[in-house]
Amino acid sequence: MQELLSGDNRWLRLASHVLKWLAVLAACYLGGVAATNLAPTVAETSQYRAVLRLDPIPRHTPVLHSPTIIGDVDVAFASPIIAPGLDVQVAVREEITNLFTRPNVDIRSLQPSSDELSGAITDAAVGVGVRFLLGAVAIAVLLALASHYIRQRTTRRRHVAFVASAMVVATAGTFGGIALTYQPSRFAEYRTSGVLGVVQRNAGLLADVEARAAQVTPYFRNLLAVTQALQQKYVQGSVNEPVSARILLVSDIHGANQYALMRTIIAEEDIDAVIDSGDLINFGRVQEAEAAGIFRSIEGLGVPYVFVSGNHDQSSATDRALVARLGRIRNVVLLENADGALRELSFHGLTITGFNDPRWFGDDNEDPTAKEKPAVDRYNATVADEPEPDLVVAHEPYATQSIDKGRILVNGHMHTPKLDGNRIQVGTFTGGGVVSHYSEGQGQELNGQPYAFDVLAFGDACELNSLTRYTFRNLLEGRPAYDRVEVISGARIDTYQPDRSTTQPGDTSTPKRTCGRVEETTLRTLPAPAPQDQSPTSTPGGGTATPGTPTPSTSTVSVPPRLIP
Repeated sequence: MQELLSGDNRWLRLASHVLKWLAVLAACYLGGVAATNLAPTVAETSQYRAVLRLDPIPRHTPVLHSPTIIGDVDVAFASPIIAPGLDVQVAVREEITNLFTRPNVDIRSLQPSSDELSGAITDAAVGVGVRFLLGAVAIAVLLALASHYIRQRTTRRRHVAFVASAMVVATAGTFGGIALTYQPSRFAEYRTSGVLGVVQRNAGLLADVEARAAQVTPYFRNLLAVTQALQQKYVQGSVNEPVSARILLVSDIHGANQYALMRTIIAEEDIDAVIDSGDLINFGRVQEAEAAGIFRSIEGLGVPYVFVSGNHDQSSATDRALVARLGRIRNVVLLENADGALRELSFHGLTITGFNDPRWFGDDNEDPTAKEKPAVDRYNATVADEPEPDLVVAHEPYATQSIDKGRILVNGHMHTPKLDGNRIQVGTFTGGGVVSHYSEGQGQELNGQPYAFDVLAFGDACELNSLTRYTFRNLLEGRPAYDRVEVISGARIDTYQPDRSTTQPGDTSTPKRTCGRVEETTLRTLPAPAPQDQSPTSTPGGGTATPGTPTPSTSTVSVPPRLIP
């Protein structure tokens, strides 16, 4: 018994030592971070100065945060270990402020070069490192001084070594994390908000943003220049690889004809196809879309318009009038047609599948997961023996969350942009139309759900390069402006690993996969699974359906890849 108690005491003493060491480690770390905030580091280029401080909370996705009075810039990184964030306040150097009032100075001439940025980053790293080390040492010295109150010399020496080791680990761990994290190859996401979001990806929607910037304060022009330089520095790697397909994701149009804006986006962003994840109308009546001119506007987009229906796109469980009407438009691609056949689109080398929402306008909205299950089960059975599709589109998240096979999943319905692993939830392109609850501001546009759209860019090896998310405002006023722009690395969403090996002459193995704008565009009807039960089953809200009805044949038809230059 005494030996057991003695063994327990050893473990308790060991646990006590570990906890004390961790407490000292945390104290040294916080002391170092406090030093970088009490005496922040200043780094300069020829025109700008930046003040840097460490964020005290280490994360696996630390953020380089740069706040300004007209918007924030956030560059997120995927760290192999935890690392602290950086708070960077950028300003124009006072002695050269007059330079920016000259009439012929444009934004590009104000951007610091990549070499200047690299030099400033190096200076900043050294400055922050010295300050952190001094802060950590100060805390360690204070804790070491406490050893003088310990009477036993051996324990005193052990205490000093104890503190010194914690200080070394805190310093090395912090700067090991920083050194491994803040590199272009670790880029995960780029976000801007406010006015700065206007120019981060494309000034084309506003047409003359630089001209407007020249008319306002020089401070605005300076910030635009710095913001663009940061993007060029960090948004590199796979994000800027050659693009084989650019796909615009929209959802929840809800009867609002804003296709003039969509056509502008297609032209400015060089979009190859549009994917609409449903709720084109509000009350399930084709007359809504006819009256709003939506069908004519979709045809005028000039690129393939890939569509699955939403719960507002039919008036009953068996109503397929809207889908049938869309099927008569030459550039519309239905992933499930009015007859219920599931189809696979091959576009630029990518395979795209999906299915319509089984729900309809006016159902009781109870247990939507259960109502989605028959459609999801049918889709899963249909693609069970097919190669994994690159994109799977459905309307509701309750459907995409249950899909068995698919690299990237796309849904709408919730009117809010969201990213959940490989599932992309698209926000509403038109603020939700009349189905949203709006409140009128004082002389301002109606405030409802934010307008949003996404752009997917795929590389020439079929990998996802990036997802760019936009939210914007002033749509009803006819002057769309960005509120927020996010550039998200495709590696955060898509786990696909492309084969980049070089094929040797005479190699008879399976050729590596490639994607590109010269690939043939086809639409194939998927063979239905063999029926397991021929007895009719009830559908939600009434009506009957026979599960597993086989498709007569597998057909392939040509689809115009792009209908405008």
